[in-house]
Amino acid sequence: MKLRFLRSSSNSGSCPSLYETDSGDIVVQGYELTDPEALSQLRDVLPGERFVVVPRSLLESFK
Repeated sequence: MKLRFLRSSSNSGSCPSLYETDSGDIVVQGYELTDPEALSQLRDVLPGERFVVVPRSLLESFK
């Protein structure tokens, strides 16, 4: 799989960042969601899945 950097909301070039795969999927780099209350509200979590927090402003830049 090849990744192409799309954008980041970080001034230093770290996370959160978005990448596109060579098949067109999006990969998200960000801080892992660890809040137990928030995690308990997620549905249909499969083994191996992880969740990251992405600022709304980064996603809205795709409009």
